[in-house]
Amino acid sequence: MSNSPLRMRRLGWAGVEIEFEGEILLIDYIKDTTLYEPLQNPDEPFPSSSRPGCASVALLTHLHADHADPDALTVALRKGAPIFRPVRATGIGGDLVLTNYAENKFTEKNIYTEIIGDWDERIVGPFRMHTAPAVDGFGDPQVSWIIECGGRRIIHAGDTMFHDFWWRIAKKYGPFDVAFLPINAPVVNFPPLQPATELEAVMNPEQAAAAANILRTKLVVPIHYGSLHNPPVYIETPHSTERLHAKAALFGIQSVAYQPGEWFSID
Repeated sequence: MSNSPLRMRRLGWAGVEIEFEGEILLIDYIKDTTLYEPLQNPDEPFPSSSRPGCASVALLTHLHADHADPDALTVALRKGAPIFRPVRATGIGGDLVLTNYAENKFTEKNIYTEIIGDWDERIVGPFRMHTAPAVDGFGDPQVSWIIECGGRRIIHAGDTMFHDFWWRIAKKYGPFDVAFLPINAPVVNFPPLQPATELEAVMNPEQAAAAANILRTKLVVPIHYGSLHNPPVYIETPHSTERLHAKAALFGIQSVAYQPGEWFSID
């Protein structure tokens, strides 16, 4: 294990920044929230990357606009830095409505992104990155990212639903030092996704704690909560962080809800 400090911070919503040996890795980093203004909590900040123009690599769990922001990435990344992402969504009309914005921006600005399949691996600087299956609540392709650096292992699960790949992920990559897991469990009523249901489209806090337990996680850091809520279009589950803390404690897992922009380190 390297003696170099490993620092991390949540950048708002699902964005995460990891710093190790002077290199920066970004996951689901966004700044442009225009498409989500009708749903957005105006008091929730979206901090910028710590060193604009210097990030070594960017990872996208999926191509929804609240997880993929081409303009922000062009500012944050150094020249030639790779952007890794899952496959394109397929279909016509409403099938593509949630991914078209980011996909079209990448194309219009001629920003190259590399498609990575499940259980694949890439290495950039001190970061070894792996993909694992995830299940998007709206039917679009998604992956979870596992990052290894300095003998530590981190998983970022985007906005996945609970699924049965956790055991395989744990067997292949666990245990984990940190798990960034979504917890807001929204019930949505989007016009392209009709008829609507009352089923949750993202993991709820109790499911996130269960996933953390399967993954043999030391620390779970909640993501994907607090920023968006506007009934009846988007209804976030109540008391999400409190419920996560309570359930994680039953498993003996530490849970910390860091504020957007707040750095933390692990030994």
